[in-house]
Amino acid sequence: MYAEERQQAMAQLVVDRGRVSVNQIAEQFDVTTETVRRDLSALERIGLVRRVHGGAVPASALAVIEAGLGERDRSNTEAKDRIADAALDLLPAADGTVLLDAGSTTGRLARQLPRDLRVTVVTHAVPVAARLAGSPNVDLHLLPGRVRPATQAAVGADTVVALDRIRADVAFLGTNGLSIGHGLSTPDRDEAATKRAMVSAARRVVCLADSSKVGTEAPIRFAELGEVDVLVTDAGIADADRRALERAGVEVVVA
Repeated sequence: MYAEERQQAMAQLVVDRGRVSVNQIAEQFDVTTETVRRDLSALERIGLVRRVHGGAVPASALAVIEAGLGERDRSNTEAKDRIADAALDLLPAADGTVLLDAGSTTGRLARQLPRDLRVTVVTHAVPVAARLAGSPNVDLHLLPGRVRPATQAAVGADTVVALDRIRADVAFLGTNGLSIGHGLSTPDRDEAATKRAMVSAARRVVCLADSSKVGTEAPIRFAELGEVDVLVTDAGIADADRRALERAGVEVVVA
């Protein structure tokens, strides 16, 4: 097989599988890992794949453009509803404190909070705060900061400083991407800083992410996998991804 033919076949393999390791490609095409890395670099230069730690993903998997909240709220709606419903089992006991991140799935969790549960909710998300305002058993705290139009959430130095003074029982976080090599990630630096502060402020960290986010990487990491206790996702997660996450110490709950 000529190099051009091999590279074309590699690119198709990455597209078909979504994520392929260097070792898997080397075995598939009976070439050395050094050859695979050179081929992947060549494919990345022409925009067919993106190199990630230990392998490659389709170029589309690392899109930097961030979808707005309204657009995200309309995608994978049934899976997100199931994820939010499963996340109810991870709420703290009465009089506990919950950090709620911005996002379409965390917004659904806010909507489904049991009306009879006394709980303190701290959030930087304006839609979450609006949804919970007036709930008789919710002691609601809205964090300060600059509100980003894309996520309708407060971010910045004031938000991070306020989170530094908080100790929550559970943080429920959304993410743009989740992978073994890159952890949890998002496109925006200020958003990443706020999420990172939420991780530090909670005794337990729960990520709510539909399976389309697994194996995807955004530019800025805000948490290592070792900092995440639980991932709640849907049945679309690949068995190999689930096993890899569990080996990394993450409990995977499939809604």
